[in-house]
Amino acid sequence: MQRIEQPEGGMSRGEFRAALSLSSVYALRMLGLFMILPVFALYAGDLEGVTPTLTGLAIGIYGLTQALLQIPAGLLSDRIGRKPVIIGGLLVFALGSVVAALADSMLVVILGRALQGAGAIAAAIMALAADLTREQHRIKAMALIGMSIGLSFALALVLGPVLNDWVGVPGIFAITAVLALGGILVVGFVVPRPVVSRPHRVAEAIPDQFGRVLRQTQLLRLDFGILMLHAILTASFVVLPLILRDQAGVAASAHWKIYLPVLVCSVLAMLPLIIMAERKGRVRPVFLSAIALLIAAELGLFLLPVTLYSVVFMMFVFFTAFNLLEAMLPSLISRIAPADCRGTAMGFYSSSQFFGAFLGGALGGVLHQYAGTHAVFLCSAIGAALWLLLALSMSRPEKLSSYIYKIAGGEPEAAEQLAQRLLALAGVAEAVVVAEEGVAYLKVDKRVFDETSLP
Repeated sequence: MQRIEQPEGGMSRGEFRAALSLSSVYALRMLGLFMILPVFALYAGDLEGVTPTLTGLAIGIYGLTQALLQIPAGLLSDRIGRKPVIIGGLLVFALGSVVAALADSMLVVILGRALQGAGAIAAAIMALAADLTREQHRIKAMALIGMSIGLSFALALVLGPVLNDWVGVPGIFAITAVLALGGILVVGFVVPRPVVSRPHRVAEAIPDQFGRVLRQTQLLRLDFGILMLHAILTASFVVLPLILRDQAGVAASAHWKIYLPVLVCSVLAMLPLIIMAERKGRVRPVFLSAIALLIAAELGLFLLPVTLYSVVFMMFVFFTAFNLLEAMLPSLISRIAPADCRGTAMGFYSSSQFFGAFLGGALGGVLHQYAGTHAVFLCSAIGAALWLLLALSMSRPEKLSSYIYKIAGGEPEAAEQLAQRLLALAGVAEAVVVAEEGVAYLKVDKRVFDETSLP
């Protein structure tokens, strides 16, 4: 057996080009979605038919269409090809951006935002990245795409207020449409064309695995966690820009001066905690502490008198917890998911994340309208407390590594026998052999596992 997730040398030029170009396409799309977050509540008051409820719905509605269509779009890309699905999704996203840019009423903006989310290309991009990279470098490509999402979020919080001062929110929507068209050019002329496209268990959702994944209560807890995290984020931004402007006295054009240092400081504060969790085996206590920090931040925003210093400090606490949880949750999914189901588990995880954004926007708007701005923070704290209660019952995640091995093809009976032999080896926690793919998926404890003992 030969391990194929053990890098030998670096990525080829073609693989690096594929990973970098696909990361840029994903980042351009997410940048357009996120730039609205820190400024839309400030702009919405000028639209016809505006209410706080509709404002929250407009902020979050993209998450609903994204959550509903992401996995189906990925499955469609298995049938008609990756690039047609990605280009079609970017065209829908650009159309939604144009509709929102030209809108003079809140309902039309909501339609535009829903169309933006309907351009659901995340799963197709991950699948194309898997098509274009060898197994031993696939994790690097996925990590690069993941990093691009985090960077686009941080950049959006700074660029949104700056661009709002220059061109307004309609201008931001127009720029978003141009970015989507730029993404189409990248897909058409820069991203390599795969020789063969096929389903990849480590990168995309596989329908036959849906039942297995949805029966894993540990995974469902993590899915609930990412849903709650993004619900709280989106709900908070329904009212936070208004509080900064109207109660803390920060002009809308200067909001980026708040977001930038807060984000930088929160990342610096997060790094020692990540190191403690991963290198010192303190994943569970750090994870639970991060949820507790999230509760503290939302309670602080609810209870403390509104001053510039109190709001900025609570934002720092919030983003420290948010960044920490955003980094830890995918790692926990990978550890807990069955060895051959990482792609399916991540598919449901991503859909939960986007559905959380929808719930946060919609409920945040309702709370703002009927209970006031600070009720949003109180309910967010209650939601985070519920998450903490569920997380307390989560078992301590084992520190296991996922390996993939090439095997000689064979009959299903022989594959099952091989899986049983692999499970009997010291340090092997899971073993799944897929005969038709000629692949064995293992989860092992590297402290015990001896690779030379493989049959």
